[in-house]
Amino acid sequence: MPELDNLNPNRPNLCSSLRWKGLFYTATEKDPEVQASNSGYFWCLHTQLCLGPDGGLAEPGECDKSGRGCYKGEAPLA
Repeated sequence: MPELDNLNPNRPNLCSSLRWKGLFYTATEKDPEVQASNSGYFWCLHTQLCLGPDGGLAEPGECDKSGRGCYKGEAPLA
């Protein structure tokens, strides 16, 4: 299902402003009884909405394009 690939947060070259729930916790062990959570809820760090500053969707399939005016590559480590 190609449309589900749009929601894959493991895509390369994601905008550093894209956020999703999985960024804020780390499971040390996977529990086979619990389904993996990919709720499909993504938001932009700058707008705090499901839309980016350019009005486009904030989701992995759209936020991996350096052609978007709001795209920010990988954040440099301090």
